[in-house]
This record gives sequence, structure tokens and C-alpha cells, in this order.
Amino acid sequence: MSAPLLSVRDLRVTFRRRGEPDTVAVDGVSFDVDAGQVVGLVGESGCGKSVTSMAITRLLPTRGVRVEGSVLMDGEDLLRLPESQMRARRGKDLSMVFQDPLTSLNPVVPIGVQVTEVLRRHRGMDKAAARTEAAELLERVGIPDPTRRLDSYPHQLSGGMRQRALIAIALACRPRLLIADEPTTALDVTIQAQILELLAELVRETGAALVMITHDLGVVAGLCEKVNVLYGGRIVERAGRHELFSAPRHPYTDGLLRSVPRLDAEPGSALEAIRGSVVDNLPWDSACAFAPRCPRADELCREATPPVEVSDDGAGRLARCHHPVPAVPTMTGGAA
Repeated sequence: MSAPLLSVRDLRVTFRRRGEPDTVAVDGVSFDVDAGQVVGLVGESGCGKSVTSMAITRLLPTRGVRVEGSVLMDGEDLLRLPESQMRARRGKDLSMVFQDPLTSLNPVVPIGVQVTEVLRRHRGMDKAAARTEAAELLERVGIPDPTRRLDSYPHQLSGGMRQRALIAIALACRPRLLIADEPTTALDVTIQAQILELLAELVRETGAALVMITHDLGVVAGLCEKVNVLYGGRIVERAGRHELFSAPRHPYTDGLLRSVPRLDAEPGSALEAIRGSVVDNLPWDSACAFAPRCPRADELCREATPPVEVSDDGAGRLARCHHPVPAVPTMTGGAA
């Protein structure tokens, strides 16, 4: 089998502040992404998803942050590249679509300049050729009247059009790896569906790999092939999309699925919410971080690090739990 396009191994991100205890935001995360594959990173806000993506692209601050582990792309560790080489690869080989386009785009620079900047830097185009290519990119992502929109400022575009412009910038150099960090969070449901369909179509057309970071299980069900569920900075479950939805093994995954509204639920029935919040956790070194919120937790969960159970069927399914959910479906495979 060919090597994965991206291989993250034992990634650990620690935030350090003088006079305060260190905060471990990402704690030994490992996963692979093959060329042309869509992989999801799922979890509540505060589970370490965005920090993982920022560490991979080396966009975290250099002061007060320690990043350990390895991020291999084409066998080269991105974490150990000189900054000049990383700048050359960022935007060309790997790109990122950020969560909020209004804060990600420069508010005082026209959209056209922001798109052509990438083309001129990484593809060596002159100004005229870059502007023509930029208009074609805006048209490709579904922005009407693209030539006129090149002269528009971000505040003159709707939320959906800003997100499309951000995707156009990310795709300008035809990267082989695209990381999308909650790209539909601030959009209404109709625009969300359009953006997700656009991402899926672009992945099919270009053969690029996509890492989709989201807390929305509907996005996972419609887009991702393999899913990594994060909690407390660690992957607590990994499975294919259909396997995850049909038979979750970790209580956290099970809780996330049970909290999703169902069309076949009894009218007026209440959702099953996960109690507490992500700040209610225990250190992984001596317990299961999810134990304070877990309905299946006992003293063992509060006193010992849970083992990692890996399937022996070659599918690479993983669960990190003392008391996994029995293999009884809680959702039908059709939901995936």
C-alpha cells in the first residue's frame, strides 16, 4: 500500500503561561489522510480540533506554545522545516479554510488582490494573468459576476460569498491537502449545504485530500469517509462513517449521536444531552478524561488511563475506553 499523504504522529500541543500550570490542548493525536480521502475531526468546542489543524499548518504562535510529535507530508516532517520552506509549502501544497471568513479576510484589501497574491507568489503569474485566473476561481466556487466582485471588499459580500472567496483562495494553487475548520458554522442551513457540496465536488475534481473539522455530525454523515472523535485533546474513537453511525463504541460518540434530532423520534420527545461541559474532565495520565460526564463510568475510569482497543479486521477502528458501548446499533446505517 502507498504511504498516506499526511501522517500525524503523537502530536502534542502545550500552552505555557508564566506562573500558571501548563495547558495541554492536544495530547498525543495520531491519524493518517490518504490522497483523495475526506477525514473528519469531530468533537465539541474545546476538544482540540482547531489547535490540531493550526499545529499541522504551523500557524500557532511561537511564544508560549510547545508543539511536539511529527507531521509527515511526502515523508517530510512539516514541524521541522525552516520557516521559509514552510511558507513556500503553505498555500501551495496544503491550504486551510478558516472558520470565520470575515475575520480571516483582510477587511481593507479587495477580494481580487487577496486571491491574486497567492497566484503571484506561488505560481509566478503576472498581474494580468493572475487577475484572469482569480475571476475564474471565483466563478468556479459559485460567485456571480466574478470580474466585478474582484474589486469588492469583504464587507460588501454576504457570509456565503465570503466563505466561497476564502475557498477560492485556498484552492488557488491546487493544493493536495485542504483543511477546512468549521467552514459552515456562521452560515444558514441552505448556504451550508451549498458550501459542503462545493467542497465535495472540488475534492472529486482535483483529487485533493480534505480534513474536515466540525462539531456537526450532519456534516460528517454527508461528507467524511473516516471519522476521528476527539475529547480532551485525544482521539477517543476512530471508525469509518457507516460503522461510527451504526454502532459507536465510545460513550462520548454515543452521546453525540443521541443528542442529534431524529426525524423518526416521537413528537415532543426530549433530546438526550451529554451532562456537564468539556471543562469537566480528568487528566488522561491517571484517568479517563470523559469520566465526570460519562453514564458508564465507575471507579476504574476515575483511577486508571483507559486502554486503546484497536480492531483486528484491518479497518483500523479504535476506541479508548474501559467500558465500551456494546455493539448494538443506536442509529441506522442509513443515517450515515
